[in-house]
Amino acid sequence: MSDLIKKESKKDETAADHGNCMLNRRQFLMYSGSAAIAASTISISLLPGEANAKARVVTYPRKLIAKLSELKENQPLDFNYPDDGKNSQCFVVKMDGAKAGGGVGKQRDVVAFSYLCTHQGGPMNGKYQAVGEHRVLGQCPLHLSTYDLTRHGIIVSGQAYQSIPQVLLEVDGDDVYAVGMMGLLYGRNENLMES
Repeated sequence: MSDLIKKESKKDETAADHGNCMLNRRQFLMYSGSAAIAASTISISLLPGEANAKARVVTYPRKLIAKLSELKENQPLDFNYPDDGKNSQCFVVKMDGAKAGGGVGKQRDVVAFSYLCTHQGGPMNGKYQAVGEHRVLGQCPLHLSTYDLTRHGIIVSGQAYQSIPQVLLEVDGDDVYAVGMMGLLYGRNENLMES
């Protein structure tokens, strides 16, 4: 009987010894979180000049693209923006009273978007459709992506995973100006090309 007690006593001592070097869940999470913060702080401080990088302010050109009085219902008008470079084909359209996110004009139904699908750059010239209350761009000829133009060009079907880039508009009297972009034009790292 005494041998059994000695074995149990030895097991308890061994467990107690191990308990001193083992971490409970709370300690593990605290130590690992502290280690992650320390590692990220050290890696940031080792990058020369990166911590002091200044934000680059981008100014888009203000370009006259249409006259409100000349826009016809559901008939897109083509233009290039923000420059005349590669992948800058865009269109402006008056969507016969269908109020849209980012829309301008009295009925907030004048919008502008890029023609190139965000998935693989499929051209969607001539793919604007007014179907009942819906105003869409698509289907893309490559993989059938379709975009809802009343909701900032959000993808509604197909392979794309980003909204179609929307051209920001401004109205001055009867003139419609393109003044910026919301989203990245397909095939570019930056919307504004170096001149």
